[in-house]
Amino acid sequence: MKILGIDTSCDETAAAVVENGETILSNVVATQIPFHAEYEGVVPEIASRKHTEWIAVVVQEALDKAGLSAGELDGVAVTSHPGMLGSLLVGLNFAKAFAYALKIPFIAVNHMLAHLYASRLAEERPDYPFLGLLVSGGHSIICRVDDFDDITVLGATIDDAVGEAFDKVAKHYGFGYPGGVAIDRMARQGDASAFRFPMPNLYKGEHRYDFSYSGLKTAVVNQLEQFRVKTDPTPEDIAASFQKTAVEILLRSLFRAVEDTGLATVVAGGGVAANSLLRARIAEQRGAERCGALRAIFPPLSLCGDNGAMVAGLGFRLLERGDRSPLDTVASARVRGFKKKYP
Repeated sequence: MKILGIDTSCDETAAAVVENGETILSNVVATQIPFHAEYEGVVPEIASRKHTEWIAVVVQEALDKAGLSAGELDGVAVTSHPGMLGSLLVGLNFAKAFAYALKIPFIAVNHMLAHLYASRLAEERPDYPFLGLLVSGGHSIICRVDDFDDITVLGATIDDAVGEAFDKVAKHYGFGYPGGVAIDRMARQGDASAFRFPMPNLYKGEHRYDFSYSGLKTAVVNQLEQFRVKTDPTPEDIAASFQKTAVEILLRSLFRAVEDTGLATVVAGGGVAANSLLRARIAEQRGAERCGALRAIFPPLSLCGDNGAMVAGLGFRLLERGDRSPLDTVASARVRGFKKKYP
C-alpha cells in the first residue's frame, strides 16, 4: 500500500509517500522559518495562510519525487490533532477532499503517535513494548508504548514543555530562531558550569515521572545573576548552562521510568529529539548500572521535526487494520486518546 501523508500541525507544510508503512518513497517539507523569524516565534495566522498557499504544490512534489500519479495511491493520512487549529484545518480539509475525489480511504492520525512511529521508518526498528520520550515545542511526555496506537502516559510536563522553554529563553536573549537549534549551536561553544540553575523538586507519588520548566525558564530569564558561578559569563555560557539543566530535567524522570518499569528500550520523538546534548547524555547511560542495557533509538534528524512520512507510516498501520475516518472528522488543538497511569 502506498499512503500519502500530510502534516500541517504547526509551521511546516509537509507531505510524503510511504509504502507499506516502512519504505519512504518521498518526504517533502516546506519550512516557514523565514516568515516567522522576525517575530522569533510562530504566528498562527501567517502559518495557516502559508499552508493554504503551499499545500497543493507540496503534495504534488511528494508525488513527483515518489514517481507516482495521484491515482496510484491507496490511501491518505493526515494529522488532525494536536497542533495549531488553523494550520491543522488546512491539511485536514485538503486531505479529505483529495481522498474523496480519488475515492480512496482517508484516515486522521494523532501527531504525537506519528512522532513515535518515526523511528520505525529508520533501519533500527524497536520491538514493543518500549518507553517513549516525546519532546517537542508543545509537549513533553514519557509513556509506555505497547503498540503503535496503545500508549500509556507515565509522566508529562505540569506547565511548560521543554521545547517551549528553549524557544522563550532564545527569544528573550536574542539567540536566534528557531530557539532550540540556536541554543544547541551556541552551547557547544559555552561553559555549562557558568550558571547553576535550579531543578524542580518532583520525585514523589503521582509526579514521579513529571517535568516542570516554568521555574527554569524564570530563573534564566528573570533571575540570571542569582545563579551565576562564572565571573564573566558569555551568551554561549547562558545557552550551555540552560541546555544542560533542561536536558537533566528530562533525563532524571526518564531514567526513573527505565529503572521502575524494567523497559530498557527508549524511543525518542519530536523536534527536541534532535538536540545533540540529549542524544549524547542518553548514549552515555548505555551499560550504566542504574539503566542496565539501555537501548536508545532516535529517528534520523530529518524525521525528528514535523514531516509527512511519519504520518503516512502510522496511517498505513491504521488503514491496514481496517480503520477509516469519516469526512466530518474535526481538528483539535489538544492531545486526545492517551491513557494516564501513575505508579
